[in-house]
Amino acid sequence: MIFTDTHSHIYSDAFAEDQHQMLSRAIETGVQRIFVPAIDSETAKDMYAVEKAYPDNVFLMMGLHPTHVKENYKEELAFVAAELARRKFYAVGEIGMDLYWDKSFQKEQQEAFEYQINLAKKYKLPINIHCREAFDETFEVLERFKGEELFGIFHCFTGSKKQAEQAIDCGMKLGIGGVATFKNGKIDRFLNEIPLENIVLETDAPYLAPTPFRGKRNEPAYIVTIAEKLATLYGMPLSEIARITTQNSKQVFGV
Repeated sequence: MIFTDTHSHIYSDAFAEDQHQMLSRAIETGVQRIFVPAIDSETAKDMYAVEKAYPDNVFLMMGLHPTHVKENYKEELAFVAAELARRKFYAVGEIGMDLYWDKSFQKEQQEAFEYQINLAKKYKLPINIHCREAFDETFEVLERFKGEELFGIFHCFTGSKKQAEQAIDCGMKLGIGGVATFKNGKIDRFLNEIPLENIVLETDAPYLAPTPFRGKRNEPAYIVTIAEKLATLYGMPLSEIARITTQNSKQVFGV
């Protein structure tokens, strides 16, 4: 079985001591495809280093994370644009809106989100959306840009069934991770009503480890635990969950 982790920060400082061992565990477990979102210009070199070490397993995105939209956001967006022009990436991400930590740059976040959607359209790439405490604001942007050229993944989806359907209508697949295994995660109540062709798996490592690892460091190998939860919810063999979600990721990323 081949599993795909569509969203993992494997260059994080959380893996500084055992990055090689962590990635070896993932690959041995069957998680052979790991898509890595960008944060900002400062973390790019670490992202490139892990790609160089694992060129057959690691696939990079480029973008400016909404929580890193600050006073210098235009310089950061210029970096994103330059990198997209310079080399190949598999998505523009992670991008979007985050009003959980700080609302003072809401206008700039929206501007950065829209600018990066246009970059994705220019290069015919998918987007990888970050949304926290900002569903209305995120959908306001997506609805305006909706069309055949807009597609991607709604990362770490934690919304309602109605919001899930709206995201799918906007061309997104739902990134499902550890939250699906939480007792209070809520999405497990309706997830099996969403056709599996709209679902991809992710860890968001090192964050949001699935039960029974909740509260500990997350890592790509735990994709299997998330897939096992989906196998239960959908009443399908684990092998089918792996096959279909990996195929879905290929449709999004083109690889």
